Amino acid sequence: MEDALWPASAAVDADGVLRVGGLRVDALAAEFATPAYILDTDDFRARCRAWRSAFTDGDVYYAGKALLSRSIARWVAAEGLSLDVCTGGELGVAEAVGFPPERLLFHGNNKSIAELRRAVAYGVGRIVVDSFVEISRLAAVAAQAGVRQRVFVRVTPGVEAHTHHYVATGQEDQKFGFSLASGAAAEAIRRVLAASDHLELVGTHAHIGSQIFDTAGFGLAAHRMVGLLAVVRDAHGVELPELDLGGGLGIAYTGEDAPLDVADVADRLRTIVGKECAAAGLAVPRLAVEPGRAISGPSAITLYEVGTVKELPGLRTYVSVDGGMSDNIRTALYDARYAVRLVSRHSAAVPHVVTLVGKHCESGDVI
Repeated sequence: MEDALWPASAAVDADGVLRVGGLRVDALAAEFATPAYILDTDDFRARCRAWRSAFTDGDVYYAGKALLSRSIARWVAAEGLSLDVCTGGELGVAEAVGFPPERLLFHGNNKSIAELRRAVAYGVGRIVVDSFVEISRLAAVAAQAGVRQRVFVRVTPGVEAHTHHYVATGQEDQKFGFSLASGAAAEAIRRVLAASDHLELVGTHAHIGSQIFDTAGFGLAAHRMVGLLAVVRDAHGVELPELDLGGGLGIAYTGEDAPLDVADVADRLRTIVGKECAAAGLAVPRLAVEPGRAISGPSAITLYEVGTVKELPGLRTYVSVDGGMSDNIRTALYDARYAVRLVSRHSAAVPHVVTLVGKHCESGDVI
C-alpha cells in the first residue's frame, strides 16, 4: 500500500481483499451498501493528536467543511481540538453534541442574521467577520443579546497559493474577507474597534487556499499579517493577541503528491512569526490553524461497486461505478485526480487502461 494514500490500518489480506481497521471492504459493502465512505477512526484521531502536539502553544480548529458528523465532532472535542463551522447546519451539529462553545470558530462570507443570532446565543468563541455589512449586523445582534462578541477580521493578504484557482482564497479578487492592499482590512479593523461596546477584536485571520504543498505562501502571508498587526498597534494603540493563519495543507490523492510534515510546518510558522514580531517590536500572538482535509482526507476512502463495463473498440473502455458526482463533485468541478484501486480480488481481471466513470447523466461524471 502507498502509505500516504491510505488510512493507517489499510492492508490487503491473503485473499487479495483490502481491509481497513481490520474489516474487509467487501463485507462493509454487503452490510452498508455502496457508495460508502470508509473512515479509520483511530487514524482520524491520531491525526488530530499530531496537530494538537505540533501546536501545543496555539489553537487547532478542525475545519468541519472537510467532513463533519456528530461522531466526528465528538472525536474532535475529545482530542482537544477546536472546531471551525461555516453554516447554521454545521453549528447545529456542534450544538447537538454539546461541543464547548468557547472552542468554536464561525466562518462564512454570507452569514444570515438568523445564523449570527444562533451563534451569539450559543456562545461561539470567535466569529470571523467577512464584510462591512456583517460587522454592522453582528454588532446589532450582539447589542440585542446584551453580549460582547469576540471576533476575528478576515484579511485577503494578496498571496497567490500554488493551487487550483477554485480553491485559492488569498488573492485580491476574492469573495472572502477584506483586502489588505486596498486598505479595506484596516478600515474593517477600525469599524470593529469603534463598535467595542458589542464587539471585541481579538485577532486577524487569513487563509490563502487549499491543497498546498509548499510553505512559501504561508510564510508570505504570515509576514504580511504581522505587518498588519504592527499597523493596528501604531494606529490604535492595540496589540491584538491572536493570529489565525488558516489551513490548506495538501494531502496525497495520487502517488505524485507529497504532503508536508505537520510538525515541520508548525516550526516554520512559529519561526517566521517570531522573527517578524521581533522586527516589528510586537509580542508574539497566539497562533491558530484550521486543518480539515489534512485530518479527514487520509483517514478515509470511498468505496464503489463496479457495474457496467462498456468497450468502445478503438476508443476506450468505460467502467461505471455506483456513485460519482453525487458523492464527489471535485473531479467534475476542477479536474481533481485520484488514485483508484481494485480492492477485492477478481482472478479474471486483466490489468489494462480504462476510464472510470460515475452513473449520473453528465459526461463530466468521470472519476
